[in-house]
Amino acid sequence: MNKTRVTLLLGGFFLLIAGWQGWQEVKAQGADWLPVKYVRIEGAFQYIAKQKVKEVLREQLLNGFYNVDIQQVQAAVKSLPWVDTVRVERVWPDAFNIAIKEQSPVVRWSSDALLNADGEIFKPEKIKDFSRLPLLEGPAGYEQKMLEIINTLSIDLSEQGMLLSKFRINERRAWNIKLQNKMELNAGRNQPLKKIQRFLKTIPLIGQEQIAGIAVVDLRYSNGYALRWKQGAAEIDWKKIAEMKKT
Repeated sequence: MNKTRVTLLLGGFFLLIAGWQGWQEVKAQGADWLPVKYVRIEGAFQYIAKQKVKEVLREQLLNGFYNVDIQQVQAAVKSLPWVDTVRVERVWPDAFNIAIKEQSPVVRWSSDALLNADGEIFKPEKIKDFSRLPLLEGPAGYEQKMLEIINTLSIDLSEQGMLLSKFRINERRAWNIKLQNKMELNAGRNQPLKKIQRFLKTIPLIGQEQIAGIAVVDLRYSNGYALRWKQGAAEIDWKKIAEMKKT
């Protein structure tokens, strides 16, 4: 019985060796024996050039069906500027499915990049094509935080008929905001969001006609703000506004 068991074990071992050697030979000849015949690319593309995806895949799939390194294929496709996520699936006996999700820009970041909705940076080739998007400038690592801030701030601004153009946080963490109506808000670094929201609440008292004449709002005061007017703007009758507030 022992001799039989040993014989069976040795036979199984040699079968494994033979199988492994055969598998290595199949892999070595994969490009000719089992070539990749079909590649299906799935995804809705607005900015990704499908031809570039095909060029990347062509290089990765040359060595045959079994020799393809799926992680390497994913990394190669992911390196394209507009690719957000990619999933690669091997389909027996000669095909690959490539599912790609395209990046969706929500704001510009600095001079050469965009941010998606998760605050992740990506750098397309033609950044000038997105000049309509708000511009964010801030310290490295502040991307997601600044995006969260403008998501809140944009709601407050839209209630007053205003739109964000540029949001900057400098090295001292002071806020500066420019609106599409050319108004600039200097909010400083001490409770800047609270001060901006306080200013926005006073807009109905000032009136939209007078608001159009404001160039700069300096919010770096604990209990108020200062205004600088555009050249030629009509002066506001603050006494009248104060009386209206009382009533």
